Amino acid sequence: MNVLSLKTLTCALLTSILLFNSNVVFADNTVSKDTVIVEQVIHLNKSTVDDLVTLKGIGHKKAQAIVAYRDQVGGFKSVNDLIKVKGIGEKVLADNIGRLKI
Repeated sequence: MNVLSLKTLTCALLTSILLFNSNVVFADNTVSKDTVIVEQVIHLNKSTVDDLVTLKGIGHKKAQAIVAYRDQVGGFKSVNDLIKVKGIGEKVLADNIGRLKI
């Protein structure tokens, strides 16, 4: 009778362990990949319309206006001169200042 009780007790113990451990959730192994985006520097006195449209807030028409202004005045003397172009304001300049060069 002792053998039967020991088997019953062992079986009950294992069943309890399995039931309680079934609620445990294990996290999947995940690999984090950091993405680095390198933005192209835009040279105001050399860039094409296609280059200029990559700037935030600059569409095709504003890019054409930048090129027209550049051709008219003979080039930009400073990055801040960009706001002299019709349709370009302080916000556009501030959003792109890190990418702009003469």
